[in-house]
Amino acid sequence: MIRSVIHLGVRGELLRQTGRATPKRSLSSSSTERHHAHLTLGNLKVGRHTRVIFQGFTGRQATANAKESIEWGTNIVGGVRPGREGEHLGLPVLPTVRKAMEILKPDATGIYVAAHQATAAIEEAIEAEVPLIVAVAEHIPLHDMIRIHAMLKTQTKSRLVGANSPGIISAVGKCRIGFQPLPCFEPGCVGIVARSGTLSYEAAASTLRSGLGQSMCIGVGGDILPGTTLRDGLQILAEDPNTTAIALVGEIGGEAEIEAADWIREYRARTERPKPIAAIIGGIKAVPGRIMGHAGAFTLPSEPSAEDKMKVLQGACCAIVSHPSQFGPVLKSMLDGSTASGHSASSPSSAASFQRRGVHTSTRTQTWQPLKNCMQQTRSIYLTQSVSLKLLQQRGLPVVDSAFIPGGSRLLAVTLNRSTNSPCIVAAPSTDGSPKSIKRFDYDYELGAGGLHIDAIASQLGLDNGNKKVMLSLRAIVTGLVALFAEKEAYLLETHLVAAQNARSEIGIAAARFGFDDAAYRSGSRQADIQALRDTSIEDAAELEAERDGIVYIKLPNGKEEGEMANIGTLVNGAGLAMNTVDALAQVGGRAANFLDTGGKATSETVKKSFEVILKDPRVKCVFVNIFGGLTLGDMIARGIILAFRDLQMSVPVVVRIRGTNEKEGQQIIAESGLPLFAFDDFYEAAKKAVELANASN
Repeated sequence: MIRSVIHLGVRGELLRQTGRATPKRSLSSSSTERHHAHLTLGNLKVGRHTRVIFQGFTGRQATANAKESIEWGTNIVGGVRPGREGEHLGLPVLPTVRKAMEILKPDATGIYVAAHQATAAIEEAIEAEVPLIVAVAEHIPLHDMIRIHAMLKTQTKSRLVGANSPGIISAVGKCRIGFQPLPCFEPGCVGIVARSGTLSYEAAASTLRSGLGQSMCIGVGGDILPGTTLRDGLQILAEDPNTTAIALVGEIGGEAEIEAADWIREYRARTERPKPIAAIIGGIKAVPGRIMGHAGAFTLPSEPSAEDKMKVLQGACCAIVSHPSQFGPVLKSMLDGSTASGHSASSPSSAASFQRRGVHTSTRTQTWQPLKNCMQQTRSIYLTQSVSLKLLQQRGLPVVDSAFIPGGSRLLAVTLNRSTNSPCIVAAPSTDGSPKSIKRFDYDYELGAGGLHIDAIASQLGLDNGNKKVMLSLRAIVTGLVALFAEKEAYLLETHLVAAQNARSEIGIAAARFGFDDAAYRSGSRQADIQALRDTSIEDAAELEAERDGIVYIKLPNGKEEGEMANIGTLVNGAGLAMNTVDALAQVGGRAANFLDTGGKATSETVKKSFEVILKDPRVKCVFVNIFGGLTLGDMIARGIILAFRDLQMSVPVVVRIRGTNEKEGQQIIAESGLPLFAFDDFYEAAKKAVELANASN
């Protein structure tokens, strides 16, 4: 019965919607994945030769992007709009990707459709065997992406970049598939591989100002399960003859940076003159247990912390920078031989001690803090413990009161192994958070719990696998959790197991924390029953208000020491840049009161709403606006700031830094406003001013 629940649950609904079948192959087969990755890696080598089509070609966003890209030199040969043939921008429009492959013979497709259409568009491109598929949409449901990875592993023709990716661009080859701000990109020698779009734009601008320019920029994206990894990007850039130095942009969540560091060590060991590599990790000051804007910017059980990632990269002889504006100067000095690899870049402030880490030599995983209370935010629905336990009881799983049971509890969770793009069981014999005690067991999404070795899980939990009652009880719990994970599109089902003294079961569930993918409801119109279980009465009112306006706002705590008041409000576009802004403010002696990402499609009204939310925090004595536009336009942000000053009667000082798309127009609007705004071009000058103004107000 459980097997039928898995097949007829969310996956059955997805298959009915698309009319496609997912090949039944194991998601846990690392050899299959490596084979696919190896054979499709070369598809990332875009340039003048690359023939590009757009899916969703006639849409407003795709049209504007195509005009820019064609003018810049990208070889766009046409596009697809389902059920329609004709012309658009003087190029052919075809009704299917398969027909476009037959007639236009593209090397790559850019998918410019909304999240609720993106899954079918990616699948159509895979089935048509388009060599390179670039998916820019965010908020594609997680379990849709699990299914897409299953498809990718069964073939060797198509390579996916994204989802939630800014795209891929070759400055040397004049090929842009994405929405990168073109003024930042000029032919040069620095290759960039990044999880964050805005941080990659900052990195590109920094290399340009240092006279280096870029060879290629691969935006792997901020999704939980990206199609291309940092390691993949590094390998392409290391082989690229136009690339002489590399910038790596990572962030919290997953193990991509650890795997990248492992590859870098191997690369340096086998290469006589390895290319210099500098790196940055966003999210040093991230709130534990929170999703920091990007769908993938959070830490699951057994995953490394941001500090771990920095240590491992530095141990692999990467220079660590604190802000992407340092990439240009640092890489230039490394190319000139004046900066040794493996050292942290010096910064304008000696307060950057938290960035200067020693070489990582011990365990790679963070200390996991299970069952930590988490507020809601975009992309997640956390249920309260009482609701989670009730959900388990409704499914016939044994729930017990730990107060009446002696002994310690054990950690058992169902979540994701981002290294293998597979769902997995996480098990530990205790819940003390020790990383050495945690072990993962991948399983096949199609087979569910049927492919798991329950004996091995029992041993890891410290249970007697020779006791039939214990094994039957554990198997029922694991099977029920795995079924719930797939049927209700969860990303984390965390439980604490205890030994129960009753005739029904030898073990029971004493505590639970469940996280579900909000995109399944918002983008896929699925899981309304889970959405209804959300208890907004326990959430922060300001965060709820921001969410309704499409803004990701997270209130940050004060420091632990006396006088460490979080007094700087931050207003930023892009999750990666927002994380790094919080980190870099700490570097110059300040403390951000919030994380705020306006989103890529922010409007002037969104900016005004952001100010409203920020200023509801009485701790805020200065607002720091840090914008680096891709989709977000600098002039639009500037008008939003003016609107906020006019309508909100603002009295706190505002520091403004606008770079990227339409930056000159935005800077001019600020300069001519006549308002008490402090405008800067350099990040560190702006950050220092924000700290000065905030502390002066205190």
